[in-house]
Amino acid sequence: MSKTVSRASRRSFMAAAAGVLAAPMVIRASRAAAKENSVTVTAYGGSIQEILVKTVTNPFTEETGIKVNLIPTPDLAKLKAQQLIGNVEMDVFVTSAVGAAFGSKEGFWEKLDLSMVDVDDMPIPPASDSITLNSYAGGVGWDPAKYGAGKHPTNFAEYFDLKKFPGRRTLRNQPNETLEIALLADGVPPKEIYPLDIDRAFKVLDRIKPSIASWLNTSTQTISLLQTGEVDFSYTYANRVKATNEPGGGKPLALSLEQNLFGTNVNAIPKGAPNKEHAMKLVAYFMRPEVQARLCEAASFTPNSKKGFSMLSAEARKWLPDFRNPNHLVQDGAYWTENLEVVSRRFKEWVLT
Repeated sequence: MSKTVSRASRRSFMAAAAGVLAAPMVIRASRAAAKENSVTVTAYGGSIQEILVKTVTNPFTEETGIKVNLIPTPDLAKLKAQQLIGNVEMDVFVTSAVGAAFGSKEGFWEKLDLSMVDVDDMPIPPASDSITLNSYAGGVGWDPAKYGAGKHPTNFAEYFDLKKFPGRRTLRNQPNETLEIALLADGVPPKEIYPLDIDRAFKVLDRIKPSIASWLNTSTQTISLLQTGEVDFSYTYANRVKATNEPGGGKPLALSLEQNLFGTNVNAIPKGAPNKEHAMKLVAYFMRPEVQARLCEAASFTPNSKKGFSMLSAEARKWLPDFRNPNHLVQDGAYWTENLEVVSRRFKEWVLT
């Protein structure tokens, strides 16, 4: 459940998988040892993994007797290599919308048994082979001790308004997220964002480029630069800002929920998974409203469950955007699957010029 969007591309996949290309291009029965009472899930480590164990995997094991093994999330090239030799090591793959869409295009995922989940309860409907677990919100952050009401931007148009709100800013050092923000700032309605008008987005970014003090590679930087005063405003994330308002979080920060860009965490079952039946049971367990609420309460994510959202505490909900707000945008993983590689080249060149 990472903030880092998958950068899998056909080129990177082919390079990483070069050593197995001589293998037959079929997915054979997995040689990975299927264990009757276990299921293996990819995870990202750190505090999010600790929350996952406490709120999801341990309760799942207590209820079903099925042990959950957590392993580091590999890139999709490694998964494909395992599928080529018939030795898939994982049962549930946790990825981003981009990773899920890329994997679907390449035929990496099993079809899900959607009869085991309540599709009508999901604000973001599932695909046939992947299901959105939850989402995280990016938006405008600031130091409330330094900038009071009316002294800071609250939406992306204001974030790009250097006359009304002068100051140093941040943006992510990647085209996905950054180009969407630019177009939203320029007044493009969220429902008309995709396919992106790339030329228009770069023209908008040209206007703000001199005020970008740092192009950020990690989500932790979106917070640290604000807390140290090295920037005045930052594109950051709701769960990161919430953490600054908790004991040990350092200088408390604020985040606007007026307009947000949602990224998603997605579950899929790889073809050749050695414990496919248990994998589907775990995926279905993930989507239970009460499980969604437990996980998202602790991790400050937005549950992909209407019922789960209503179970959150008032304290948790105050940090989560309302999905019904038409100003918000959910990132389109399928779009970036087709365009990330070529747009990334242009973006990197633009940042350096």
